[in-house]
Amino acid sequence: ELSQGSAAAPSAEEGSEEGEGEEEREKEKEKENENEKEKLPPIPSASTAAAGGLEEGAKNQFSTLSNFITTINQKKEGIGNRNSPTQLVLPNIKNGRDLPPLCLDVRQKQRMSIDTLPQELTAPFPPEPSLPIRTKTVKDFQDDVEKSKASGDWKAVHDFYSTTFDSFLEINAAFKKDTNSPFNTIEDSGIDAKFVNVVYDALLNTPQDVQKSVLKGIINGLLQEWTGPRTKDDLRAYCILLQNPQFSNTSTYVIYAHLLRQIAALTEADHHFLVHWSKKISQKRFKQVVDRLLQFISLRLFPAKPEEFPPMVKCTWWIPSATKVLSLFNAANSLISPPIISYTDFYNSTLDHIDLMEEYHNWQCYGNSHRFSFCQYPFIISIAAKKVIIQRDSEQQMISIARQSLVDKVSRRQKPDMNMLFLNVKVRRTHLVSDSLDELARKKADLKKKLKVTFVGEAGLDMGGLTKEWFLLLIRQIFHPDYGMFTYHKDSHCHWFSSFKCDNYSEFRLVGALMGLAVYNSITLDIRFPPCCYKKLLSPPIVPCDHNTLVGICGVTLDDLFQIMPELAHGLSELLSYEGNVEEDFYSTFQVFQEEFGVIKSYSLKPNGDKIPVTNRNRKEYVQLYVDFLLNKSIYKQFAAFYYGFHSVCASYALLLLRPEEVEILVCGSPELDMSALQRSTQYEGYQKTDLTIRYFWDVVLGFSLDLQKKLLHFATGSDRVPVGGMADLNFKISKSETSTNWLPVAHTCFNQLCLPPYKNKKELKQKLIIGISNAEGFGLE
Repeated sequence: ELSQGSAAAPSAEEGSEEGEGEEEREKEKEKENENEKEKLPPIPSASTAAAGGLEEGAKNQFSTLSNFITTINQKKEGIGNRNSPTQLVLPNIKNGRDLPPLCLDVRQKQRMSIDTLPQELTAPFPPEPSLPIRTKTVKDFQDDVEKSKASGDWKAVHDFYSTTFDSFLEINAAFKKDTNSPFNTIEDSGIDAKFVNVVYDALLNTPQDVQKSVLKGIINGLLQEWTGPRTKDDLRAYCILLQNPQFSNTSTYVIYAHLLRQIAALTEADHHFLVHWSKKISQKRFKQVVDRLLQFISLRLFPAKPEEFPPMVKCTWWIPSATKVLSLFNAANSLISPPIISYTDFYNSTLDHIDLMEEYHNWQCYGNSHRFSFCQYPFIISIAAKKVIIQRDSEQQMISIARQSLVDKVSRRQKPDMNMLFLNVKVRRTHLVSDSLDELARKKADLKKKLKVTFVGEAGLDMGGLTKEWFLLLIRQIFHPDYGMFTYHKDSHCHWFSSFKCDNYSEFRLVGALMGLAVYNSITLDIRFPPCCYKKLLSPPIVPCDHNTLVGICGVTLDDLFQIMPELAHGLSELLSYEGNVEEDFYSTFQVFQEEFGVIKSYSLKPNGDKIPVTNRNRKEYVQLYVDFLLNKSIYKQFAAFYYGFHSVCASYALLLLRPEEVEILVCGSPELDMSALQRSTQYEGYQKTDLTIRYFWDVVLGFSLDLQKKLLHFATGSDRVPVGGMADLNFKISKSETSTNWLPVAHTCFNQLCLPPYKNKKELKQKLIIGISNAEGFGLE
């Protein structure tokens, strides 16, 4: 039975009613069915639809469907509270806000959980009804289509489509590999994907009456009565119908919405099957389904022709249902390594134009209640939109803290000082790290205020340049190999935490706080941490109240080690695939040996590990413990300090919205360059964009290789990565340098400014520019 969009089996009391009332209800049910069939939307014939085409004909048809559904709902309300197991209850459009929660607990990281159920469910399944026998093969169907194209007689094709899509049983009869096998496992849906693809590819090239017969059949299938849990044949039908390309047309959206609502209302166990079956869909078809769902959400939010759809108040359940179904595909995508499509393909840029802070506050206030918010499904929100949420959330926190400071001053009858509205950091260049550490430790309560930096003994106001210089110089010094906090791995071009033990880990806390301040103050840092670091930084995304809870510990694999120490990871991979006798040939035990200040120390990976040999049988355990030791246990104190430093600034529920990859982009920027966009947003001082020198410059830069373009960006801004907002957020400026053309270009990285002499020709400009960007020390970390 479907009620308010949720699936539920009939209760025991309903199933055990007195026998004398059953016959009467059966008669009433048959009568209702006959009336409902009479009210099905009329399907225009080919002759009547030819002039108007699918768009116009389907629009009228679906308007009739809306009226029909409204009539059925009214009839349902008139029946009252009679709870017959066979009663037809269609989704109530008017009560969309009464949908059951379509999400998991928002206080957990919002990811579809696909590990909560066993690989094969042991609960008894409803018996599969016997399927009609259909013998048509892919070749038979293709031959029929070719004959129809040649002769113009589409009867055979029309009959196939109208029969196949007339019900869920017929869909299974046509597309199930073996109609006699139940296919009740999550690993094999039993769907003949090739046949489905061929049938759908041909569909849009058939006459209008053929396409409308398919839509009529889908309506029939969606209106059928449900007397209990869905069978696996029903799930197969849903999986097949989701791939129908007709749902790209807005005129089919009423039908599409009801299909999505039924799928969203399935049980968690049924969703579990759909997630695993969806990961077997080809990349092309998978992307098409995702794009179709995103388009559906966008056009419901901002319809090009509002009159095409029912009023929003009558279909508030459209967007929650579509988003829930989209979350199933996101879960399926995350099961595959590498994923079927990029996580960015789930972004819906339309959401950048809605009131995101209202969405965020609804999510904070109502949590996992019946009130829908896109923040319950953060995978659909773009990184640019998430940055807006984080920045506004941080601004509100900054304003709140600054206001409290002002109130405290006034209450003590002290003179207000504008400096209290900022996090003022005063440092000496000669004691940069120690002064910064002291300042941030003393001003813990002010970390969420706007940052302003002053270098002692130097005049000047911080308009952004001094803040950036402070970040660049501090990062450069802390990450220097001689400082010993981080180890640079040349093979992977990234830094990792030194495992050396020490008495004070406060400097690691400083680095974490710097990263948090960079996010809150929109500063892009030139830091090279591996992806694993950001995964650990969100473990958990909210600092636990219990200080005894471990932080920064996450599940790590050999793939994570490959991103940091590829040579070591390759050796461990070779150990796993070794075909000889591991114990005799390697002669290893469950121990790790590390050099610390010239002394070799050993650590056991498990109790009595020094006495446990590594064998063919336990080598997987050895590798996993080894990786966990290197990336979690050996650096726990260092990373815990780093974690608490970052979250001392970025303590916000907005972090629950972020993936590890997105945290990296917020901190370090995006690696994807668009120099044409940089050209469009560049400002000039002393030059005009039409000047010959500037035209030479852009001709040269646009012709550079990607490596040289990155060097130019690093030379001019201190980083070869782009802020989340794109090149326009760099505020890049080219200034005229009144020096000899024999000089090389000069850059002021604190202001993203390039000083360019007026070179006489393109060849000279290119030569001097390449020399300058290739031989500048910059603020690189290596």
